[in-house]
Amino acid sequence: MVLYLLAFAGGILTIVSPCILPVLPLVFSRADQPFRRSGLPMLVGMAATFAAVAGVATFAGGWVVRANQIGRVVAIVVFAVLGLALLIPRFSELLTRPLVRLGARVEGPGGAGAPSVGRSLVLGVSTGLLWAPCAGPILGLILAGAALQGPNAHTTFLLLSFSAGAAASLAVALLAGGKVFALMRRSLGAEEWIRRGLGVAVLLGVVAMAMGWDTGVLRRLSLASTSGVEQRLLDQLQPTGAAAATERPAGTAALGNEGPFPGLDGAVSWLNSPPLTREQLAGKVILVDFWTYSCINCLRSIPYVEAWAEKYKADGLVVVGVHTPEFAFEKDTANVAKSLVDLKITYPVAIDSRYAIWNAFHNQYWPAHYFIDAKGSIRYHHFGEGEYAESEEVIQQLLRERNAGVVSGGLVSVNASGAQAAADMPDVQSPETYVGYARHENYASPEPIRRDALQSYTAPVQPALNQWGLTGAWNVSEDHAALVAAPGKLIFRFHARDLHLVLGPGPDGKPVRFRVRIDGAAPGTAHGADSDGGGAGTVSDYRLYQLIRQPGPVQDHTFEIEFSSAGVQAFAFTFG
Repeated sequence: MVLYLLAFAGGILTIVSPCILPVLPLVFSRADQPFRRSGLPMLVGMAATFAAVAGVATFAGGWVVRANQIGRVVAIVVFAVLGLALLIPRFSELLTRPLVRLGARVEGPGGAGAPSVGRSLVLGVSTGLLWAPCAGPILGLILAGAALQGPNAHTTFLLLSFSAGAAASLAVALLAGGKVFALMRRSLGAEEWIRRGLGVAVLLGVVAMAMGWDTGVLRRLSLASTSGVEQRLLDQLQPTGAAAATERPAGTAALGNEGPFPGLDGAVSWLNSPPLTREQLAGKVILVDFWTYSCINCLRSIPYVEAWAEKYKADGLVVVGVHTPEFAFEKDTANVAKSLVDLKITYPVAIDSRYAIWNAFHNQYWPAHYFIDAKGSIRYHHFGEGEYAESEEVIQQLLRERNAGVVSGGLVSVNASGAQAAADMPDVQSPETYVGYARHENYASPEPIRRDALQSYTAPVQPALNQWGLTGAWNVSEDHAALVAAPGKLIFRFHARDLHLVLGPGPDGKPVRFRVRIDGAAPGTAHGADSDGGGAGTVSDYRLYQLIRQPGPVQDHTFEIEFSSAGVQAFAFTFG
């Protein structure tokens, strides 16, 4: 029930999202019409279309994005026509004359002068097509869960709750708008000026939508962004979230009972061990670590997990890594096997490329640690990196329950290097940023991203903090961008000690050389583990590359990476 209420609240918050603001003038223009025949059909059409677009995404994946783009164009045309109708009375009369005649036939005598239910539904459908791209973190969480777990009644009702919240917020705006209209009519008699003003506002909104400002530039102006509010709702109302896990004071980890250990069935294969069953693990204390090898947060936690596996294996602890991929290349078992060697992981790893174990645990995070006692109950969990002392104390408590007095005091000491070194979080002001079009944000090159097709891009002019762009000929797909012809660049304005980029050499597997620059110059002592002082490096595997590590005070910098040959694939920036 809490998640349904959360989804409903997230839908309500979308009305103040910048990319829905251009729609509101047209909504207010109908505020003086009867709610039953005008407002209500519009809301029904909007909510149904919004839920349908989001729902199809759970079944179809990437193609629905392109389908929604077609719907977006249709919706923009509809809004442009209606905006002109508000602005030019004669055009409105010509436009509505055939619809009025048709409505009179359908609605019977006396219906010609009344608002058309059909036209209101069309307006609602157009609103829904434009509202769908405004989804924030809450809808993203719902769709991610649906994509991983498959369509089911739970995700369907969550989507309906979200669209109902969006419709409710629009209904309030519509009803409030009606009162404003009534007041202005009585006091000023300015209906025609109001109508024309709304027509101008709608046409300005159409221009904003056609230029992509509603989902691009306006979203980067965080004046009306709701993502922070939605994230706080997630953190407060979802008790199993990462924020809830980080609010406990050090040394006060409370063990509970979070249900039975679901086992490790469904793995595609195992590395460092034959398959481990629930029966084989009976009587052991188990740490299950969900991770993926290009995840920087996972990489920084692995040295601790490996140290625990080594220190406590004689006392009855079994550590099992569950590698659940985020990107397609991480489904390749050979890539994972190589990462185990590179990362010096010795404990058993289950390859969970079909998300079977992930779904059995109802997990949603990388990394995620689940602590299971010797009786087979999940007693504690921790999401994200950090709080290593508390996690190790949990291991010790569970081992004492299994065999009192067997565990000595003291905690492991880890001195990691490279990308696995602890992050300088107080100085990290740049978020994880995806290059593929499905989840990209803060893109700033002048050319709009052309999806799944070749496009020539130019560098953004004076990018602001956390804006990024492309130069050269790239093909941007759902989860990455591939360089079609060299040379090509990626540019990012960032604020963090470390900059990492998930890269791959391309389908042919040939290494791709690159050169890194920071503020137009070689990085020198600010180079990362995968580049030298001159900025040179090579993409030879699909993995995370550490390209910048600043030795001194952290400041804003513009990062560039130029590739000397085609084929390279870029997935995501991360920072530390």
